[in-house]
Amino acid sequence: MTSSFDFAPLFPAGLPAPSARWTGLAKYSFVGGNNDSEQLPLEGLIEATTSALQREGRSLATYGLAHGPQGYLPLREFLVTKLKRDAGINCTVDDLLIVSGSLQALDLVNATLLTRGDTVIFEQDSYQGSLTRLARLGVNVAGVPLDKDGMRMDVLAATLADLKSRGIRPKYIYTIPTVQNPTGSIMPESRRTELVRLATEYGVPVFEDDCYADLVWSGQRPPAIHAMSESGGVIHIGSFSKSIAPALRVGFIVAPWEVMSRMLALKTDAGSGALEQMVLAAYCKPHFASHVPALTRALRTKLDTLMEALNEQFGTAAEFEEPKGGIFLWVKLPEQVDTLKLYQAALAAGVSINPGPEWSTDKSHSRSRLRLCFASPTHQQIREGVAVLAEVCRKEFGVPARSANVEKRA
Repeated sequence: MTSSFDFAPLFPAGLPAPSARWTGLAKYSFVGGNNDSEQLPLEGLIEATTSALQREGRSLATYGLAHGPQGYLPLREFLVTKLKRDAGINCTVDDLLIVSGSLQALDLVNATLLTRGDTVIFEQDSYQGSLTRLARLGVNVAGVPLDKDGMRMDVLAATLADLKSRGIRPKYIYTIPTVQNPTGSIMPESRRTELVRLATEYGVPVFEDDCYADLVWSGQRPPAIHAMSESGGVIHIGSFSKSIAPALRVGFIVAPWEVMSRMLALKTDAGSGALEQMVLAAYCKPHFASHVPALTRALRTKLDTLMEALNEQFGTAAEFEEPKGGIFLWVKLPEQVDTLKLYQAALAAGVSINPGPEWSTDKSHSRSRLRLCFASPTHQQIREGVAVLAEVCRKEFGVPARSANVEKRA
């Protein structure tokens, strides 16, 4: 629909850049937090939807008020049990808020704690959605580099000391400790202990994003940072997007009432979708524990296909650490490759990628890196898409073809 009315003079300063019109997914799509459609538990969700509607469908006539503004009570009860079992978190239903995906959780935490000019501490490579939000809010981000075990505590300690010497108290330390996005690392328990110690010493809360924590190859994860803190200075968020289905848009926040009560006042959508919560509660209680291992096994085989394809097409020109879970691989290409330019050239060839600079607090550090999501494409699409990507890299950036004598990495 076009309009002859000129709205442009009415737009306030500071709006995000306008969105482009949707033109559909690329033929080979390695972007977004999508999952494996074959592993979606469709029959179980159909059964859960039917039973939930038959049992409580008429309650959809109200704004879910029978269960209070924090969300559908049986789903919160399931989460209390799940978080205790999987993450070691001791919480009650009153400590939980159901939200519309973890993106709403990010917005609520930021709206509660941040104002323009504030400072937060981030992992140097981090979730694009978190970084773009902070840029819009005018918040300063101090990046801490990662190694194979996640955020480096020596640099975090130095960063906290430096900020304190300048009279700056960061509003939070944001971390994705369990299947870090985009690197796929898992922070060991000893490092989590040190993070809690430093945060307590400097009086800075930890903002723990645990959205990928269910997708660990080994099935074993360290306790959540929330579970290790005795001061209550941790806000924990999670999601059903990666374990069940992204389009359900159901996430959750675990937070002290002092913070929760403020977030509730800011949650202006009259409650997240009740039907989705009812369906998840009906499905997850009997099936979650058996569904997730089947999902991670399938995802692991797709990761293997992606790593094999990269080795075959790029050889040593594509460097990566094998992630410990999740749905993405963080890849480093030769220095001459600018992945922001590669993104455009690859898209023209039918391949979509996430360019590294959009996932980093240090654009130069990540200039030749890219994030490849492997959950959604089929094994064949992964192989074909990587072949097309390699051809684009050769043509546009002179990345050499894989030589026959390069040994395949495990």
